[in-house]
Amino acid sequence: MRFRNLFTSESVTEGHPDKVADQISDAILDVILKCDPMSRVACETFLTTGLVIVAGEITTDCYVEIPSIVRETLKGIGYDDADSGIGYRSCGIITSIDPQSEDIKIGVDESEEHEQGAGDQGMMFGYACNETKSLMPMPIYFAHQLAERLALVRKENLIDYLRPDGKTQVTIEYRDNKPYICNAIVISTQHKPHTDQKKLRTDLIENVIKPIIPAKYLSDDTVIYTNPTGRFEIGGPQADTGLTGRKIIVDTYGGKGRHGGGAFSGKDPTKVDRSASYMARYIAKNIVAAGLATECEIEIAYAIGVAQPVSLLINTFGTGKLEDLRLAKIVDELFDLRPKSIIEHLQLRRPIYKQTAAYGHFGRELADFTWEKTDRVEELIRKAGL
Repeated sequence: MRFRNLFTSESVTEGHPDKVADQISDAILDVILKCDPMSRVACETFLTTGLVIVAGEITTDCYVEIPSIVRETLKGIGYDDADSGIGYRSCGIITSIDPQSEDIKIGVDESEEHEQGAGDQGMMFGYACNETKSLMPMPIYFAHQLAERLALVRKENLIDYLRPDGKTQVTIEYRDNKPYICNAIVISTQHKPHTDQKKLRTDLIENVIKPIIPAKYLSDDTVIYTNPTGRFEIGGPQADTGLTGRKIIVDTYGGKGRHGGGAFSGKDPTKVDRSASYMARYIAKNIVAAGLATECEIEIAYAIGVAQPVSLLINTFGTGKLEDLRLAKIVDELFDLRPKSIIEHLQLRRPIYKQTAAYGHFGRELADFTWEKTDRVEELIRKAGL
């Protein structure tokens, strides 16, 4: 038996229960930030059959009609009746909201005596590599694209029997640390009752897989699984509960690089779980785009209420043109890692977050995703003396 160097990542569609929860939390955050950009939000959503629960801490000057946001989000995803997993018109909605703790607030608020501190302790990671044009690892890059394509063919009625819930998975074989071939693809998708599984397989290969995976990465040996259990009629919150923040590896790099454990969705940018992770991706991507490394991971750590990070670590896995410690010194000189500066530089007090809540927070070069810009390349090259 020949052992191969395989790496696998998964993604899920916007109709997956956990991702529905993320989108509701971020939709609420967006409405609040549009009205009051200085709001403090840590909003969690839980879904099950016929029921949505929204809870957490919100401190704001504006009024938000949370049930309306929940129903509009469910409708936009495609949950228009109970048969699909949850119906946006008929589901029950419970809310339980408290203001931010005063003990946390005093450490985060800016004053004459105190600069804005981190909203929590913890470590945040950013990662980039040159495997794809977006400088993302190939397995998660393709898994996200397949999941997004799966939703598109459903919404545009190219495959008219699909329902919102779905998952994708991609396994890439590496040779000499470079992507070589797609070893396996898994697509599990919710569908209407009595769907013919052979037709579903053909439709998915022709309308989802082939438009996304370049032919050079497919071979006769590529294994394709479609709905491996045989059918997927019951889906959404009816089949499995959904919870904000339960897809943190899907949200980031698909298992490549490390993760500090903090979720993103529903959190305003004073929470460094979110803002510092975006900044770490921004820096790592610029380092790789500058040609200073082909792979780069950055860790930033904070203490609650303290502005300056307690640590900064850069690891280029032996691919760097400079020593990692020298590169870390350059980053420290060029990038202000205090929470207030991160928020201002990346323009994070805008209502941009619902679009992050499905198909990945990274590797999507959308106009609002400022952390995906490679606008510091020239500075890094100059500072490195290359």
